[in-house]
Amino acid sequence: MARDRTRKQIRDALLDELLESCDGPEDVLGKDGLIRQLTGRLVERVLDAELTDHLGYDKHSSAGNGSGNSRNGYRKKTLRDDTGQMEIEAPRDRAGTFEPQLIPKHTSRMPSFDEKVLSLYARGMSTREIQGHLQELYGTEVSPALISTVTDAVVDDATAWQSRPLHEVYPIVYLDALVAKGREERQVQNRAVYTALGINMDGEKEVLGLWIARTEGAKFWLTVLTEMKNRGVQDIFICCVDGLSGFPEAIEAVFPKTTVQLCIVHMVRNSLKFVPWKQRKTVASDLKTIYRAATVEEAEMNLDLFAETWDESYPTISRSWRAHWERITPFFAYPDEIRKVIYTTNAVESLNYSLRRVLKTRGSLPSDQAIVKLLYLAIQRASKRWTRPVQNWKEALNRFAIMFGDRMPVNPVCMFQSMISPSKSSGDRCCC
Repeated sequence: MARDRTRKQIRDALLDELLESCDGPEDVLGKDGLIRQLTGRLVERVLDAELTDHLGYDKHSSAGNGSGNSRNGYRKKTLRDDTGQMEIEAPRDRAGTFEPQLIPKHTSRMPSFDEKVLSLYARGMSTREIQGHLQELYGTEVSPALISTVTDAVVDDATAWQSRPLHEVYPIVYLDALVAKGREERQVQNRAVYTALGINMDGEKEVLGLWIARTEGAKFWLTVLTEMKNRGVQDIFICCVDGLSGFPEAIEAVFPKTTVQLCIVHMVRNSLKFVPWKQRKTVASDLKTIYRAATVEEAEMNLDLFAETWDESYPTISRSWRAHWERITPFFAYPDEIRKVIYTTNAVESLNYSLRRVLKTRGSLPSDQAIVKLLYLAIQRASKRWTRPVQNWKEALNRFAIMFGDRMPVNPVCMFQSMISPSKSSGDRCCC
C-alpha cells in the first residue's frame, strides 16, 4: 500500500510539472498539444526498445563492437492516427534488417487509425466520405487509395472467417438471404447474399458465413448447407426458414434429421398479400389464433374456423397453411417462451436489416469481393452487441436434451452442470 501511494505521488508530481507549461485545453489536447507530444515520445521509446532487442545490446554498449550491425541514426516519419498526425524520429540500423512491430516499415498509420477507418467503412461510408470525415474532425489528410488499402487488408481475414471450422452441433440455425447491388461490365446487377445465423450450445448467436450468388434458389442453398457440413457441422436440430420453394428439401438432403420450421411471420406476410388494407388487421388477428394456440389440435381447429370465415373471400390463405402444415407446426412441441425463438427468422432478419442499411448507404459495389468485405466488417460490428445468450436458453436446452438426447454433444450429467453453471465455457464440458 505504501509503495502504491509513493508511485501515485511520483506520477502526480510529474503530471503537475508537465502541466505547468499549459495555459489551456488547446495546449493539452490540441494539434501540437501535450497529449500528442507524449504519444510521439512514447512511440519513439518503443521503437528504440525494439531496435535494442533486434541488435541484442543497449545503446552505446561495447557489446556492439564487431557485431556486424549497429544503430544508424534516425529518420523523420509522419504518423497518422484517429486524432490527427504527428512527426516522430524512427531509429534505423546499418544493415537495414530492423523490422519494427509497432509501426512496420512503409506504414504511416497507428493501429487505432486502421480501426477507425474500418469502423467507418463498416457503417457504410464510402472511401471519399471517410476521407472527408477524417479531414473535418481530426485534420488528417488521407487519400482514398490509402483508405482502400486499409479496408482491403481485411479480405484475408474475411476469407479465413468464411472457411473457419464450425461446431459439430447447432440446436437452431436461421437461414435467409438479402439482395446487394454489384457492378459487372459497367452494369448494376442484383446479387443474392445468403446468410446463416446459428445458435450454439451455449445459446450464443454466431454468423456461420455469407455466400454470394446471382439469384436466390433452393439449389444454391444446397451448396451453402454442403459447405457448412464440410466445415464441421454434423447436426442441426431445428432450421428456421422462409417459404422458398424447395428450401426444406434442400436442408433435409444434407441434414436428414433436421426439423424444418417455416417462419410464421413470413406465412402471415404472404397471407396478407391477398387481403385489402381495410381487412388486414382483422385477418391478421384471426391468423394469430392459429399460431398462438396452445396445442396443435387447437391450432387445427382454429384453422378450420378461419377457413369457414374467410375461404369465400380469400381461399388461397387456408390452402397455403394446410399445404405447409407439417413445416408450420414443429414449434408446438415447445413451451411458449421457447416458441418465440423457433417460429420466426427474426434473429437473422434483424442481422440482415442492419446489413441492408449498410448496403443502402453504399449503393452499388464494384465487385463481389467488395460486397463480402463490406458485409464482413458490418457483421463483425453487429456481433459485438451479442453479449448475452438467447433469452430462456436454459429452458430450451433442457427441452432439447429431452427431445434430442441421442444427438446431444454432451452427456446428461455434463448438460445438467452446464445449465446450473452457465458461465462455464464449452471447453470445460466433458463431451461424450
